[in-house]
Amino acid sequence: MNCQVTINMPISNDEIPALRERVGWERRDQDYPHLLERCNFWAGARDQHGHLIGFGYICGMALEHGYLEDIIVDPSYQGQGIGTQIVQALLQEADQSEIEVVTTTFEKGRADFYEKSGFTVGYGGVWKRKK
Repeated sequence: MNCQVTINMPISNDEIPALRERVGWERRDQDYPHLLERCNFWAGARDQHGHLIGFGYICGMALEHGYLEDIIVDPSYQGQGIGTQIVQALLQEADQSEIEVVTTTFEKGRADFYEKSGFTVGYGGVWKRKK
């Protein structure tokens, strides 16, 4: 599916939590709109009815390095290339913003997606605070 991916599209506070919930993630309503205020930029995609069906963002300090996170596509639209379009739009914006390095973390089974999107897969680690 070829849809319009828009950088920094207007998104209401409840749209991203609802999309997160549709993919089985925690809603995290408390993060919005704060997350968007702290992003370098974000990308969104809507269906023909105007519903948010895809989202992702790059955050950082707007210097040399950015971090790509939360590439989310509504389950009804997965497998149609929307996630790829979102990542490509974000990387193009990073390039135009002169961000030299973009990193991301992902689940083991998603390496092919990120390699096809232009990432070099390497080793890394993730620290999570114990609750």
